[in-house]
Amino acid sequence: MLPIATVQSFADELFSTMSDLPTELEHAAPTGTFASVLAQVTAVLDSGSHGAETPTTTAVSPGASTTTTTLAPALPSATSPVDGTAVVVEAAKFVGTPYVWGGESPSGFDCSGLVQYVYGELGVDLPRTTYTQVKAGTAVASITQAQPGDLVFFAGSDGTPASPGHVGIYVGGGKMIDAPHTGTDVQVQTVSTAGPVVAIRRVLPQTGAGTFTTASVAASSTPASTAPVAVPSSMASLFSEAGTKYGVSPTLLAAVARQESGFTPDAVSPAGAEGMMQLMPETASELRVTPFTPAQAVDGAARLLSGYIHQYGSIPMALAAYSAGPSAVAEHDGIPPYPQTQQYVAAIMKTIGAAT
Repeated sequence: MLPIATVQSFADELFSTMSDLPTELEHAAPTGTFASVLAQVTAVLDSGSHGAETPTTTAVSPGASTTTTTLAPALPSATSPVDGTAVVVEAAKFVGTPYVWGGESPSGFDCSGLVQYVYGELGVDLPRTTYTQVKAGTAVASITQAQPGDLVFFAGSDGTPASPGHVGIYVGGGKMIDAPHTGTDVQVQTVSTAGPVVAIRRVLPQTGAGTFTTASVAASSTPASTAPVAVPSSMASLFSEAGTKYGVSPTLLAAVARQESGFTPDAVSPAGAEGMMQLMPETASELRVTPFTPAQAVDGAARLLSGYIHQYGSIPMALAAYSAGPSAVAEHDGIPPYPQTQQYVAAIMKTIGAAT
C-alpha cells in the first residue's frame, strides 16, 4: 500500500494538470487551434509508440504516389537520453505563453518556472527557483562555450551574482528562450538583452545532438561518410561531394533527404516542394538547380544549409529555416512554434546525433 503522502502528492499533481486544461482550451478558442492542444495530449498518451518509424504517402509526378518512411521524433523520458536540442524544441512550444509571477504551467510561467517545467517534461528534475537552479549541474566558463540547453543566469532586478534573479534556456547563436517579466510573454531574445551573464550551468551531459556546432558538422577535406543514415549506394557520393564543397556534414544532408522525401527523386509535396530535397520552385530557380535531378538538388540544399548554419550559428535553427523559411525564423526570433517544424528539427537532430 502506498504511503498517504505519495498518494496525496500524485493527486495534487493530477489536479494541477487537469485544472490547466480548460485554460489551454480557452486560449485555443479564438484561433481554433484545438488540434494543437489535443495533439500534445495525444502525444503523451501515445508515448508507447515514440521513436517508431511512421509511414507517409508523398505525391510524385507524374500522377503516381509512393510510400516513404520518415523518422518520428522520440520524446525523451526519464530513462532515455536527453540532449540540448530536445530541451530547445520543448521550450519553443511555449513561446507566446504569458509571464505570470510564480507561474509554473502552460497557463503562465515565470523564468525559473519555465525552466523547471521544460526539463520536467523531458524527465529531468530541477529545483524551482533561480537561487537553487544556479547550483545544478556543472559550470560553463563563458557564453562562447555554451551549448543548446544550458542555463544562463542574470542578476536581474531581484537577485545578485551569487543568487541570480533571472534565468533563460540557451538556444545557440547568442539567443535564449526565457520568460522575462510581468507584461511580457515567453520569447526568444538575445542573451545580452537581459544584461551581463553571471553564471552558466550545464545540467545535461555533453553528449548527443545538443553538442553540435557549426564546426562539428563541417565537412573535412576528405569526403565523410553518411553514417548512421542508410543511403542508396547510387546517391552516397552526392552527399559526400556536396558536403565537402560547401562545408556541411554529409550525414546532415542525407538526414534531410531522408526526412524530406525518403530519397525519392521525383517527390512532390502538397505544398509544391519538389524533388529529393523538397525545394520550392522559386527557391530552386534562385539556386539555378533542377530539383528533380538528384545531384543538383543535393548541391542546392547544401548551399542553403551552409548559408543558414553560418547565419544562425545553430544547426536546429538552420533546419528550422530550411523547413519553415528564414522569414518564419526571423518572425519568431528562433525555431517557430509550429508542431510540424519542431518535429522536423527534432527528428533530424535525433538522427545526426547518433553519429556523435
